[in-house]
Amino acid sequence: MSNPVLVEVTRGSVVESRHRGAVSVFDADGKPVWEIGDTDRPVFPRSAVKAIQALPLVESGAADVYGFGNRELALACASHSGEPAHVELAQAMLAKAGLDKTALECGAHWPNHEATIALARAGDLPSALHNNCSGKHAGFLCTCVHSGIAHQGYVKEGHAQQEMVRDAMQSVTRAAHNTDNSAIDGCSIPTYAVPLKSFAQGFARMATGRGFSPERAKAAKRLLSACMAEPFLVAGTGKADVALMQAAPGRIFVKTGAEGVYCAALPELGFGIALKCDDGAGRGAEVMIAAVLAKLLRDDEAVAARLTGLAHPVVESRIGAKVGLLRPTTALN
Repeated sequence: MSNPVLVEVTRGSVVESRHRGAVSVFDADGKPVWEIGDTDRPVFPRSAVKAIQALPLVESGAADVYGFGNRELALACASHSGEPAHVELAQAMLAKAGLDKTALECGAHWPNHEATIALARAGDLPSALHNNCSGKHAGFLCTCVHSGIAHQGYVKEGHAQQEMVRDAMQSVTRAAHNTDNSAIDGCSIPTYAVPLKSFAQGFARMATGRGFSPERAKAAKRLLSACMAEPFLVAGTGKADVALMQAAPGRIFVKTGAEGVYCAALPELGFGIALKCDDGAGRGAEVMIAAVLAKLLRDDEAVAARLTGLAHPVVESRIGAKVGLLRPTTALN
């Protein structure tokens, strides 16, 4: 099955590029609300499921023992830009468990912000704290220490920490996560390819707690609420996730993943959303998720207008002149 074109990129009056994709929206009872394309096709969710991966941090009691509030929980679900506030908070989280950056096994990369320039000017190199996943990994390490688990090798398949994450992912999505559909994510932990619709159903459950134990429902609500309260810590300056959540504060949860994946939740409607831009383009996925959210929240004209604006970003020349735009196709109307 070929997925439809969901986004067009224009230059002048000509369509220069097109992005195909699939979209799945489900309610917490497992009923489809809206589906486009092949939502049965397995996809790697990458970082779009970090809120599910953070459930053991809360459910183990580690978050409470270390005094973590919205800021720390948001960072545990983040793909951050490595800005000073992100780096400092990740470092502080590790310190609560008596650890430092040397415990991180996510690897280092240059931050995605002006912080890169500041580091270079100072003659410094990035550390693992600058990794966009350092908050998630700090959460993993805190869970290990609190639970009395040796943290060395915590990123490896079969480690107790990754078994907790895998169990949470299986329980929430109700899809098998095993060696047959596993690979290694960019930050070195296992990632699993399951049907796109499973993630939509999972985030509907995260948003409502439907089918969860009281403890898990409380943990899920706490994590999504933290992200919606602290969107900057989930992403960073100028990031689409921040703009989308700020379009309707406290009402929209979104999280991007590498290779054109997005997961989202609308708690007031009880909907979970998952989508994949086939070619892996982040720009295409950002337009798709903004358009989907605008349609689902169309009864609030002000919010829908803000989201529609985000679904039509401008293409600019090097001198800042508008030379085209990205736009959703009629399939997303």
